[in-house]
Amino acid sequence: MVVAGTSQLRRRLGLCGHWLALALYILAALFPLFWLVKIAVTPTDLLFGEGIRLWPSSTTLSNFTTVLGATDFPWYFLNSVVVSLGTAAAVTVVASLSGYALSRFAFRWKNAVAFFLLLTQIFPLVMLIAPIYRLMTPLGLVDSLMGLILVYTAYNAPFATFLMQSFFEGIPKDLEEAAMIDGCTRFQALCRVILPLTLPGMGATLGFVFTAAWSELLFALMLISTETRMTFPVGLLTFVSKFSVDWGQMTAAAVLALIPACAFFAVIQRYLVQGLTAGAVKG
Repeated sequence: MVVAGTSQLRRRLGLCGHWLALALYILAALFPLFWLVKIAVTPTDLLFGEGIRLWPSSTTLSNFTTVLGATDFPWYFLNSVVVSLGTAAAVTVVASLSGYALSRFAFRWKNAVAFFLLLTQIFPLVMLIAPIYRLMTPLGLVDSLMGLILVYTAYNAPFATFLMQSFFEGIPKDLEEAAMIDGCTRFQALCRVILPLTLPGMGATLGFVFTAAWSELLFALMLISTETRMTFPVGLLTFVSKFSVDWGQMTAAAVLALIPACAFFAVIQRYLVQGLTAGAVKG
């Protein structure tokens, strides 16, 4: 009886410790977002006049109305949505086809191709700016959203290819072989049988690539010069002047920038969770 009671007490303490650790993690993860919203709704005269407070004595939405009505941030948001969705869609298509090829076919130099794809991920972004700019200038793709989508697609495709390859390898080859025996071509078997089974993996790839394109700054800063074509990470820099930073409007713009990203992840949440769990367990 004493041993059973002690064991039950240990389980309860372990469960309490588990939930406490989870609560602390959630608090640490959400606190920066809370502080971002707090600064965004704080009037400018109270931002530095009240000291450190958990919540300001008065709030205002003037920062949001100014950002939406008196700046070019609606254009920045739209540009980021176009670039991020375009990049995510293009990378998912390319990664699905290339990941399927690496998973299903044995061809010469396959290991070399995989090695060079992986090698592209080790180069710092700063090293790639000059050659990419030199390459894109004659093509008329500098200061263009299409050019930015192409750069993001080329940079994110290798990792996404390996991500999709792992999902394809978890699907038995017997399924597509059975489809081809029934009269499907390999491409038809891929589209009708294999791709529907990899929707969770495609959701995970979409989420990863969308996040990478949505928050990328360096390429967008170097390749886009027209203000109405800037993405929102570059647009945030417009609130930083030589002698001051407009923290209220900057944080308000950052809060607004979270809305499209949250909406996108709400749409693909089911596939994203399935993709992450499917990638963790094979077979």
